[in-house]
Amino acid sequence: MYRLGRYREDDRMGDLISDNYSVLLVLSRFGISLGFGDSSIGQVCCKNGVDVTTFLSVVNFMISGEVDLGFSIESMVGYLHRAHDYYLDYRLPAIRAKLTEVMGDDCGDVSRAVMRFFDDYCAEVGGHMSYEEQNVFPYVRELLAGHRKSGYDIGIFRKRHDRVEAKLTELKNILIKYYPGDSSNELNGVLFDIFACEQDLASHNMVEDVLFVPAVTELERKWARGSK
Repeated sequence: MYRLGRYREDDRMGDLISDNYSVLLVLSRFGISLGFGDSSIGQVCCKNGVDVTTFLSVVNFMISGEVDLGFSIESMVGYLHRAHDYYLDYRLPAIRAKLTEVMGDDCGDVSRAVMRFFDDYCAEVGGHMSYEEQNVFPYVRELLAGHRKSGYDIGIFRKRHDRVEAKLTELKNILIKYYPGDSSNELNGVLFDIFACEQDLASHNMVEDVLFVPAVTELERKWARGSK
């Protein structure tokens, strides 16, 4: 039975996962492993060295759209960084491997177009996340340390922050409408993974846009007031 309302730190972590299995991805991105028995969310976070306010901010936003900016920005940066590792080192390579298996020895135009499209997409996602790793996160860490990089602010990131999941819609349409494969189970399986990845990437972007960027904007305001 799905629960209505926000989760709190005294709720059981097991209940949270049972009610919302998509939170499994959030656990891994905070470095939390399974096997926590009947421990509460607060106890599990404490045991794993995770800021419980940040964890709950992400969880409640993803489940109900609730916005709480009282989280640790440093902890959020760590969460976003691990999410990038997940996409680039695991999720996208796993989908590519399944696509390759589905295509088999077929060297037709559609197969070549699918693989080329997917590889171009992965390169685009890599560039998107590399920009954040090399520019946004170091800037935020310096801001947290009391220093501000001249000529940069989080508004620059906000203006160029595109929807990295959008092109997956095109890939889905190519496979659904034009790929003449006989291996329907395998093809449906990889399509399911692409749908899930698209939704997960959209959620990731929303966390950045609705939680991370406003929190950093407020940090910039505090820094500006303090520097006067």
